[in-house]
Amino acid sequence: SFAYFTIKDRLPQILTKVIDTLHRHKNEFFEEHGEKGVEAEKRAISFLSKLRNELQTDKPVTPLEDELPDAVLWNQYLDYQRNLPNGNGEPSWFQSPWLYVECYLYRRIHAALAQNPPIDNFDVFKEGKAQNFFESQEAIIALCTYFQEFLKNIKDLDEKQLQEELFKLLQVSLWGNKCDLSFSAGEDSSQKSSPLQSLENMVPYILVNDMEKVWSLLVNAKKNRTERSNVRVDIILDNAGFELVSDLVLADFLLSSKLADEVYFHGKSIPWYVSDTTKHDFNWTIKQLGSANHMWMSRCGVNWEGNLKKGVWVFRDHMFWTLPHDFSNMSEVAPDLYAELQKSNLLLFKGDLNYRKLTGDRKWEYSVPFHQALNKFHPAPLCSLRTLKCDTQVGLKPGQGEQIQASEPEWMVSGKYGVIQFDAGL
Repeated sequence: SFAYFTIKDRLPQILTKVIDTLHRHKNEFFEEHGEKGVEAEKRAISFLSKLRNELQTDKPVTPLEDELPDAVLWNQYLDYQRNLPNGNGEPSWFQSPWLYVECYLYRRIHAALAQNPPIDNFDVFKEGKAQNFFESQEAIIALCTYFQEFLKNIKDLDEKQLQEELFKLLQVSLWGNKCDLSFSAGEDSSQKSSPLQSLENMVPYILVNDMEKVWSLLVNAKKNRTERSNVRVDIILDNAGFELVSDLVLADFLLSSKLADEVYFHGKSIPWYVSDTTKHDFNWTIKQLGSANHMWMSRCGVNWEGNLKKGVWVFRDHMFWTLPHDFSNMSEVAPDLYAELQKSNLLLFKGDLNYRKLTGDRKWEYSVPFHQALNKFHPAPLCSLRTLKCDTQVGLKPGQGEQIQASEPEWMVSGKYGVIQFDAGL
């Protein structure tokens, strides 16, 4: 399975890159922190080399030994895995659920730094995320220019035109999910060309397309809103770089078209899956845009900074997003987060990891209904925008998956196909 390939090849590659990144910053650590910085770098590297060895030799998964606030939850989850009636007793790298060990790897990478001050706040993935942003400049300029031109005429648009626009930007946000650095093991995955030109040609690759349902939900919410109730959309983010910009443009459209009154963004509280968005990445991206020497890029950045100041955009992170649990456990493990999501009119889940956690990362039959795979996770109506990069997919028409499989054996992991998959909740 793709899980095997990931643990055998991709994850050791990612670890090697992380070790290399720390090596390259040795002088910087010395300049900032003197000998203490160099010592910390050595300790972190030895921790990571040991981790790579454990992974490659299929050693048992060990409890976390750090004092970070989520360590207790991780260690409870390890006990849960140990006691599964159909498990092998002692979870190890190649004998355990893929989702669990992959999340565990990123948590251990975080521990390697967190336990070694003064370099404990260093994000080993930051450079790659910044590079993805800068290498996607042309696409970002094209998108910002298109959007700022669009805003000039927004007052004159009828409902049909607004719907077309929403569909366009949902698709840009969907295909923006191709730019994933954990998927390419950190190799360049930037968006080079304007994402708007190829949308028509990409429509056949959207295997489940529930954009109409998203539109009617938003239109009805807008019609039914009262003085006291705002229409709120939450975007559970995936990658920084071009994908994040496409999400921000979509969020700006929702406000500008009055389909939403406020947008909440949910990011990761620690560096995660190479390119996932942290609070730092979120703020950095908006600042980069604001100070760009391109008129429409900087207009976007300045407006978005304004949305944050006004409180119509809110960024939140929560440690649940970097735990190994399926989302069906959220109401138990993180009742505060579940209650927060219940305030939303629509949850947009970006990307592959969120999809895996929505569906429990199981080898489902392709035609199992999305609602069933969510396993009672229904805080609010939700929609998944994801390009396929792992072998989990539900909600297809009977025979649809098998038909593609016959001609394209790699269809589930190539990132070529996508879904915009909606579930109305209870």
